[in-house]
Amino acid sequence: MADIHANREAFEACLAHARGQSPDRFVYLGDYVNYGADPEWVVAELMRQAEAGAVVLLGNHDAAVGKRGSTMTSPAELALEWTRVQLGAAERGFLAGLPLTRQEDDRFFVHADPAAPSRWGYVTDVQQAGRGMRTTAGRITICGHVHKPAIYSLSPASKITAFRPVDGVPVPLLAQRRWLAVVGSVGQPRDGNPAAAYALLDTTAGELTTFRVAYDVEAAAGKIRAAGLPEMLAERLQWGA
Repeated sequence: MADIHANREAFEACLAHARGQSPDRFVYLGDYVNYGADPEWVVAELMRQAEAGAVVLLGNHDAAVGKRGSTMTSPAELALEWTRVQLGAAERGFLAGLPLTRQEDDRFFVHADPAAPSRWGYVTDVQQAGRGMRTTAGRITICGHVHKPAIYSLSPASKITAFRPVDGVPVPLLAQRRWLAVVGSVGQPRDGNPAAAYALLDTTAGELTTFRVAYDVEAAAGKIRAAGLPEMLAERLQWGA
């Protein structure tokens, strides 16, 4: 899961759905705070899961909590200032200590562009995806940051293909290819579909399945408005934009 963005309703819905798939564990790919109205709850939940063995990586919004002078847009910066006030010392310390990447066997996990994780670049086309696949040691690279699910593959002949995964349909990760999957956003989808997104990696079957999960968008948007955060942060949840 990636890009929860303090959206408790979306996160709880994805957790419930994912637990129904009986996963061995959870991997979180960053951006747990900002935009939404429940940053403290979301980070506290991740802290509990990390103690139980979940992998939790750093995102750019998480990193920005402890830094001033960011280059975010005005609504994001206003929400970030509010978020800093909501988080306690334990939550801020947890975010500050998160790693950028995780390598496990043939899998590489990261929030943003795997070719330069600390620069927070986006993977939005085949050129960027190809660079990322060639850079990492993993045959399968999984990232977030873009808020739109996508899958790229690199053939032995260096041909790159790209496609948008279909909800609930497993994608065979053929062994002769390298793969990069963008899992989409739990808390703020931007592909025109307001349903939350996450992915399930089956390492035994060699498949990746993206799921879309409906949640109470109105409740999440209402909390944003009640907190006095920018209106567009509530509206974009309803648009999926």
